[in-house]
Amino acid sequence: MKTSRKLPDFHPVLFTSLLMLSAGWIGIFLVVLFTVPNLGPRWLFFFLLTLAASGSALPFVYILNRRFPSTPPADGSVLLRQALLVGGYFDLIAWLAWGRALTFPLALLIGGGLFLFEYLLRLQNRSKFIAEQDSDEPPS
Repeated sequence: MKTSRKLPDFHPVLFTSLLMLSAGWIGIFLVVLFTVPNLGPRWLFFFLLTLAASGSALPFVYILNRRFPSTPPADGSVLLRQALLVGGYFDLIAWLAWGRALTFPLALLIGGGLFLFEYLLRLQNRSKFIAEQDSDEPPS
């Protein structure tokens, strides 16, 4: 039995993206305007930044996976993982900028490391063996 995975339709991806980015950006707006930067609101800011950046990146991740297809094609969980990596990247950049420890080479190194991490995950996913059976007969 051959399992066929393909890139999902754009409508569920767009709905998920709009839900994540609206919750993220509205939440960031409310946290910045109505809270004092104590520990709780600071962690809430980073959580909402992850939602906002991931929701904003999800349509672009979909378009990139559609433009540059891979074998096996990226499914919904891969698209979400890639968008969450973008959100995590922006979180890490904001965290380092807040502590005044961010430099341009460090930002490039972190981005390259996350890109390499995703590439190795996709390489591992591609190397999984899935046996194909053309008929309903049991193997002898």
